[in-house]
Amino acid sequence: MKDFFLSDCPRFENKIITSTFVVSTKQVKPKKSGEPYLALVLADRCGQIEAKMWDNVEDAIDAFDQDDFLKIKGLLNKYKNRFQITIHKLRRLADSEVDFADYLPKTTKDVDELWRTLTEFVQSFHDLHLRTLVQAFMADPEIAAAYRTAPAAKTLHHAYIGGLLDHVVSLFRSCDLVCRNYPQINRDLLLTGAFLHDIGKIHELAYTRSFSYTSRGQLLGHMIIELEMLQAKLAQIPGFPNELKTLLEHLIISHHGQYEFGSPKLPMFPEALMLHYLDDLDSKMESMRAHFEREAESDSKWTSYNPSLGRTLLNTAKFLKKEEVAAVAAAAASGQETASPPAPQTATESRVVSDSVLASGNNV
Repeated sequence: MKDFFLSDCPRFENKIITSTFVVSTKQVKPKKSGEPYLALVLADRCGQIEAKMWDNVEDAIDAFDQDDFLKIKGLLNKYKNRFQITIHKLRRLADSEVDFADYLPKTTKDVDELWRTLTEFVQSFHDLHLRTLVQAFMADPEIAAAYRTAPAAKTLHHAYIGGLLDHVVSLFRSCDLVCRNYPQINRDLLLTGAFLHDIGKIHELAYTRSFSYTSRGQLLGHMIIELEMLQAKLAQIPGFPNELKTLLEHLIISHHGQYEFGSPKLPMFPEALMLHYLDDLDSKMESMRAHFEREAESDSKWTSYNPSLGRTLLNTAKFLKKEEVAAVAAAAASGQETASPPAPQTATESRVVSDSVLASGNNV
């Protein structure tokens, strides 16, 4: 059983650690001297970390491969505000020596409940063609099992077991909510696009030992795979309108929103544009949430650099708390009191005081 996870990094900064990881990526690179060094990305269920091995590399290069499990000893420190490990020793582990659950992050939500929520949304469709199509996908045992298990991405967002389903249910809720403000939107079409937009991830990604791309995923990408999956299911549904099929295909290929992000077409109708923006929003919100969670024990209100968002992030909860603590400390230092000032006298109280003074004067 692992006793160190990557979520523990803040507590072990600048210390020697010994722990086990799965190898997400492995590269052999040359030093300036021409000698080789190892550049790895290691992972456990809490995230990923870069690791370098500079010495005694020749013996280690052929000792393991990508997706193998390693026991490593090395120095944990920060480089450019990001944790990394300098490996001193490593050893390949047999599968029997590890618990797979320690290395693949998994959703904390109830997968059965997420699936029920998705089912209820689909049952609310008014368009019979779209409801029949999505239900055909959900009734396919192989697709359903993979849809409930797959991550939504390799690293960028919802990168954990159950992440695809978690992402899609969140997206369904956002789509359903925003549709209420834009009555011209075809809700059933939008939600069908949300269901299909990442379904190809079940074949694009491998997620048995670590998260990586399959050969098919690397060569085709999830959007091409989704078009194939859509065509196969539509062949089983007689009378499905060709115009509706074309709209679904456009929702799939345009949902990344920009040519440079892999979409061969820009969103060209309202449902496609809304799907792109809400999908992008959900992925970025999850990326921020996960980053704050990974650095929950850090005292800094600013996070380390987030590569997917291209920036560091401000944790507003920590920021506001620190400002509040600073204000209280400043008030205490200046001798200010927080007690409320005495309440002003009422008219009755003033009259009583005046009568008392007058009575005292008469006695003199």
